[in-house]
Amino acid sequence: MDLEIYNDDNLIDQTRENWVKDIVQFTFNNLNLKDNTQLSIHFVTKDKIHEINKEYRDTDRATDVISFAINDGEDSLDYLEAQIPDLPLDLGDLFISVEIVDEHAKDYEHSFDRELGYTIVHGILHLNGYDHIKPEEEKVMIGLQEKILSAYGLEK
Repeated sequence: MDLEIYNDDNLIDQTRENWVKDIVQFTFNNLNLKDNTQLSIHFVTKDKIHEINKEYRDTDRATDVISFAINDGEDSLDYLEAQIPDLPLDLGDLFISVEIVDEHAKDYEHSFDRELGYTIVHGILHLNGYDHIKPEEEKVMIGLQEKILSAYGLEK
C-alpha cells in the first residue's frame, strides 16, 4: 500500500495518523487490493471541504468526505494493466473534514474513531466503484462497509 496523508493544519495527531494507516491497510486487505495500490487522504477544515464541494460537486455545503477516483469506470485501465502487470493502481484522493467527522460522531453517538473509520472505509469503497444511490447498491456497499468496520473492531 502506498498511502500519502496530507495533514497540513495538524487536524489529527501522529497517533491517529498511524491509526489511519492501519485501518486503510486493513481495508485494502479486506478488498484484496494489490500491494502497490496508491491512495491519498487529505484532512481538511470544514470551510475547505465546503469550498471543494461547491467547486467540484456544485453543492453549497460542507460534507464529511469527498472522493475523487482516478478510474471512475469510464476509462478502463485493463489494457495498460495487461501490458504492465505491476502497474501501480492509483485509487485517487479522499478529502475528509475532521470537524464534520467530529460533529457526526456526536450526532450519532459514536466515538470519533468509529466515525473516522466509517468515513475512511466509505471513501475507499467509493474509490473502488461502490455506490449507494440505488437501494440494491446501497445494500451491497453499506453491508461491506459494516463487515470491514466490525472485523476491525469498530461496531456501531
